[in-house]
Amino acid sequence: QELNLAGNYLHRLPEEIASLLHLRDINLSRNRFRRFPEALAAVTALETIDLEENEITEVPTEKLASMASLRSLNLRANPVSPEVRLLVRPLIPFDLLLSPEKPMPKA
Repeated sequence: QELNLAGNYLHRLPEEIASLLHLRDINLSRNRFRRFPEALAAVTALETIDLEENEITEVPTEKLASMASLRSLNLRANPVSPEVRLLVRPLIPFDLLLSPEKPMPKA
């Protein structure tokens, strides 16, 4: 039901992750993901995804919106683009945790 892969320098997940039918919580914090691991969208029982402290800039909002069991997605300490922040919020019925936006440097 729980899988903790924090701090393992991972940058992708195997497609077989979708076969973990009872997986509810996955901790992928402190890894090297550059994009949201889309294989997680096929894990229907998944309730909590922790992706804090990765290198994620893009998030597949349509796939996230289709994850019926998802309750919490932690993307703190990721360089998520401002566009993602605007697109994701209206589409999602779960808690989305993001780091505060850094103010733009003045020229």
